[in-house]
Amino acid sequence: MKAAICTRYGDPRVLVFTDRPIPTPKANELLVRVRASTVSSADWRIRSLTLPRGFGPLARPALGLFAPRQPVLGTELSGEVMDVGSAVTRFKPGDLVFAFTGSGLGCHQEYRCVAEDSAVALKPHNLSHAQAAALSFGGATMLDFYRRAGLKAGDRVLVNGASGTVGTAAVQLARHRGAHVTGVCRRQHAGLVRTLGAERVLDRATEDFVCTEAPFDVIVDTVGSAPHARCAPVLSPGGSLLLVLSSLPQMLLAPWHGWRSDHRVIAGPVKERPEYIHNLRELALAGAFTPVIDSTWSFRQIRQAHARVDQGSKCGSVVVLLGDADDPA
Repeated sequence: MKAAICTRYGDPRVLVFTDRPIPTPKANELLVRVRASTVSSADWRIRSLTLPRGFGPLARPALGLFAPRQPVLGTELSGEVMDVGSAVTRFKPGDLVFAFTGSGLGCHQEYRCVAEDSAVALKPHNLSHAQAAALSFGGATMLDFYRRAGLKAGDRVLVNGASGTVGTAAVQLARHRGAHVTGVCRRQHAGLVRTLGAERVLDRATEDFVCTEAPFDVIVDTVGSAPHARCAPVLSPGGSLLLVLSSLPQMLLAPWHGWRSDHRVIAGPVKERPEYIHNLRELALAGAFTPVIDSTWSFRQIRQAHARVDQGSKCGSVVVLLGDADDPA
């Protein structure tokens, strides 16, 4: 099988194709033929070793000294089950599935084994492989942050960076729960963010959300430009600031900000819970959450897909198609 591997840290040119044997599923695993995957901000950060402030000294010991220890990147996939292990009971060959491998990576290859009890579920029939592959990264991130924040109907939510992979999920999931959403994004993406459920959209270049009149119960910062000091004036008493993208100092100081104010500052890594994938499947089937696709690329164009993410201006997810994945079956 073909696999795209990251040979060292750097720009997209460090990605090369290699041949690897098709893996054999263990007793509790499915062998999935990958039809679609994504290039996420996590892939970009690992490949380029571009990390939030403070994480630099920890990067190489954690990820690999000279190249990623796991050279096959990719955190999401959608595809077809080709074989199952002897202990698998919930899936069978021919099933169409999507999965979130998260920190395990390994989706930028033609076949991937995933454990039956991991974050894998039947693909929603109303989504293409491209859409299903893009369900998990932003969706699971925001399910986890909203769970920690206790988001409820009627809350006033501001999403800073509302047009990215995580931001578009944040808008849709908050609206589904009955929240009133304000989005902050580039002007050219305002129409899209409104269609996703935002009642108000601010142009990040000309409008500062700290000058708005109404306070917010929840502020979601997906781009790292809304620290507590900036948000405090427009965060309601008892409100929550969700630092989806945070520096190491911000993460460490989050409990202290909560202690000295009447706000909750929530940061730190997302828990990869299999239940989130099943929740996302039900939401997709109900039409409550549909991933936004920025662009699609063939597997042989994976360098160009990474370059698109490097630009920092994508709207939604960058998808990589393998084989005949453009078939919406």
